[in-house]
Amino acid sequence: MVKCNNEACVEERHLCDGSDDCGDGSDELNCTQYESCDFEEGLCIWDLRSISSLKWVRTNQTQITNTDPLKGPGRDHSSNSASGHFLYVTVPDEGLKGDWASFQSHSLEPTNSSHPCKMVMYTHQFGPRSGGLTVLVADKYIYPVWERGGSLGDLWVKAEVEIVTNVTFQILIMAAIRNFAYGGIAIDSIVLSPECRLSSNNTSVETFPGPPKNPCAEPDKLCDFHIDCEGAEDEAKCGDFSYSQGSSGWTDTSLGGQGWVLYQNSTAQEEFLYVAKAPGQQLTEAQTQTPLLGPTGPNCSMSFDYALTGKPSYIGDLSVRVIDSSMGTGPKLWEFNGKTGPEAENWQHADILIGFRKNRFQLAFEAHAKKLCQCSKIKVKNVQFSDCHVDYYPWSPTGLSCNFEEGLCGWYQDSSDNFDWTMLSGMDHTISVGRSLVVDMRSPYLHGLFGRLISFPQSPGPKDYCLYFFYKVYGPNAGTLNVKLIDNKGFEMVLWTHSGARGNVWHEAQCPVPHQISKFHLMFEAVRSGYDGLIAIDDVAFLEGPCTNPRMCSFEGQQCGYTSSSKDQWLHRSGYTSTSNGPKFDHTLETEQGFYMVVNTGASILPSGSTAVLTSSVRQGTTRTECLNFWYHMGGVNPGSLTVYMKPVKGERVKLFTNNLNQGDVWRHGYGNISSSLEDWQLEFEVVGAGGKDTCIAIDDIFLSHYPCENQDSPGSKCSMERGMCSWSNTQNMTIDKLDWELTSAEMERHYPIPLDDHTLGTEKGHFLFFPSSNRTEVSQNALLLSPHLPPTKGTCLKFWVYKSQSSDCQLKVWRLSEGRFNPLAETELVGLWKRFDIDITSTEKYQIVFEGVKGTAGVVALDDIEYTIGINCANKVTDPIKPSPNRNNAGGIAASVIVVLLLIGTLVGLLVFYLRTRQTSPFSFVAGFTNESYDTDLTDHVTVPQTQNPDGSWFQ
Repeated sequence: MVKCNNEACVEERHLCDGSDDCGDGSDELNCTQYESCDFEEGLCIWDLRSISSLKWVRTNQTQITNTDPLKGPGRDHSSNSASGHFLYVTVPDEGLKGDWASFQSHSLEPTNSSHPCKMVMYTHQFGPRSGGLTVLVADKYIYPVWERGGSLGDLWVKAEVEIVTNVTFQILIMAAIRNFAYGGIAIDSIVLSPECRLSSNNTSVETFPGPPKNPCAEPDKLCDFHIDCEGAEDEAKCGDFSYSQGSSGWTDTSLGGQGWVLYQNSTAQEEFLYVAKAPGQQLTEAQTQTPLLGPTGPNCSMSFDYALTGKPSYIGDLSVRVIDSSMGTGPKLWEFNGKTGPEAENWQHADILIGFRKNRFQLAFEAHAKKLCQCSKIKVKNVQFSDCHVDYYPWSPTGLSCNFEEGLCGWYQDSSDNFDWTMLSGMDHTISVGRSLVVDMRSPYLHGLFGRLISFPQSPGPKDYCLYFFYKVYGPNAGTLNVKLIDNKGFEMVLWTHSGARGNVWHEAQCPVPHQISKFHLMFEAVRSGYDGLIAIDDVAFLEGPCTNPRMCSFEGQQCGYTSSSKDQWLHRSGYTSTSNGPKFDHTLETEQGFYMVVNTGASILPSGSTAVLTSSVRQGTTRTECLNFWYHMGGVNPGSLTVYMKPVKGERVKLFTNNLNQGDVWRHGYGNISSSLEDWQLEFEVVGAGGKDTCIAIDDIFLSHYPCENQDSPGSKCSMERGMCSWSNTQNMTIDKLDWELTSAEMERHYPIPLDDHTLGTEKGHFLFFPSSNRTEVSQNALLLSPHLPPTKGTCLKFWVYKSQSSDCQLKVWRLSEGRFNPLAETELVGLWKRFDIDITSTEKYQIVFEGVKGTAGVVALDDIEYTIGINCANKVTDPIKPSPNRNNAGGIAASVIVVLLLIGTLVGLLVFYLRTRQTSPFSFVAGFTNESYDTDLTDHVTVPQTQNPDGSWFQ
């Protein structure tokens, strides 16, 4: 170490290096024996003449521009001012004719290994135009002695070069310039040590540098993982050690005091990259990069061996990063911290998925050694790329149909998203065996907004397809699951979407995929809205033909097979595209972008007495009674009537529901029981016009449960949560809450500290609603659980059971919501097991009951067995005249009972028909009939992937 005049100390190598390392300039005072050039007075010993059409120029920032930050380095290095001079090269105004430029020193005397010529210079390599710098020595031959590739950022970076040659020589500095939008390369403050002596015979050597050898392929075909040249020269220097000179494809781009060096031992035929001391002054990691690679296909991977060895217990860090040519620096693909072993030969192996990348990119090894010495090393060798060509897609025997037990089948992770889908073994939140794909929003390692799973390209054809899958969107702040179609131009179209909590159960979905005239991809996209929840998919099947009748339809991206009796009556619309008399928001998403089905019932469109019918596709009959749930909106004065029918394929239709009242600009819940008794049937939503003006009726979120509706015949509504949330719902309106109530059971839950059993059954299998306090969401955030809209009342009794753990500081508040105003009904302050609350409600206006959970720091609050008795107070006294509800029309059940009696007369015939029908049902047709409400946990997996036909006509199993 050398002491400065200000008592600071610097290393001896920092003396006379063109930079004030002491802080008082004393390290740069006694440097008269050094040949230093700051280009303020001229070119010194440097000659800018070149046979290249692209030239270096001596200039300053003022001459380049004072306003555009993308042109020039902004300041020189030696004086740190815009008026200071430097050498600069970039794309000229008239365009790029040559892609390289060089300049050279005067002739220098021979050197030797004990007295090498040492050169220090400062480079500014900025923007995509910067293709890199190379220092060459020209003696009898011309050969490189130093190189630094690519763009290093908007800063001056120190470079040190040692030259040993026993003949007279010249130093040549060559820059590569790319034809991009901005950037360039600047050089300043070149310092030659006293050993770099000018030759008395200052004549240029005869072998003046000629242009680099023309590549055998176009620039975009270099390092694209496809051999285009006869000798594979286009893939020779791309970082793949299996090619000749592949190791030299890595270029050190370090800025700090540590850098990467290539070790080559021709005798032992050994080569590897290792971290060594570097001249840089920044406290940054050592970095070495490949040239531009790709684009790549979905299975592209890189393998390599690495060693972090030595005596210390901690050697350092090593990672791999991707740098996209358009998007810039990306996240780390892989990292290792610590030590692989004490001995130099303690190598380990790594395989990294690079995946599909549509843009050209670079890969970089980044490392930081805790201590640079002979006692510890960070090394990398045997780098190889596999299956990287952009058109390579591995064959999958099941295509896009996949249960994820042995991989992703015909799907791959998108490399341009923020996070990956991960394989979850054991299904800890649902069943004891099997695997599924999950995005766990609770993971602290998850960064960004979305993760995408993309299919291999699918061939066009004249037929429609259907994508079947099971999904789970679970947690108080889980997010959104989308299914999208990506056409051959990259345009994305939403085919299916779901937002918000759906309970800790699996749901079945069917997504129609319309026929395409060009190749396309399908995509599952998980979009996060917070940090507490998960999204999962399983048992995907992609089958030719239209979807069977889905049990749930939100009308987001599709009509689910529902058709209008007349072309221009029932329309598939959103609030954004709807006419002025349509609902402003849908029910599913509660936004203007959400879709629903709507019919204009104005007299000019649907005259009084005229009908408009929305009809489902034919659904297979069953012996059980099922509950139909839907949401409807009746807008304007005198909008007409809405009646819902079950129409058997043979026989008269049966009324399930009817309503003819305008009940305000709100979505209301409708339901009714369906008993078809093996008879195939269809749903009909019939609207009859009443001569109104600017009126409409809309339908959204149709859902058919496997179970009968709860308490159809009671004057109130009771929900045990065993068959779902009944008519209670979370809101998706982010302006009034950010979180959701969730449906679960102790048997399924593994993450939150919930009750050990429910109230209804008193077992771990019983279901209930809960709201957690998690450290993944902010304190005081809330979740609202809303009832349907209820009529004015002089006394309605609300009964419910609450559980609040002793450690919980959650709050539970109960409100009456009317005309946008929240009126308090109760606030619970309890600790312990299930406790019942009875609350009398009075209201002169239509209202909703609201349970509000307010997040604390720990614990949960849970709800079960919620019941309200309209017009009957908690003293069991009738307070309001009981009016028949449109939701209690059981004609469907009565008619079905008659059918059952008739069928009993012909039992043998019925059984025969049933046998024949079930025998002919395909495996997936049966699965498609699974409930969209929940998954039967007695089964260990969802589906068996059926035999499926490829687009080319071949079959796979």
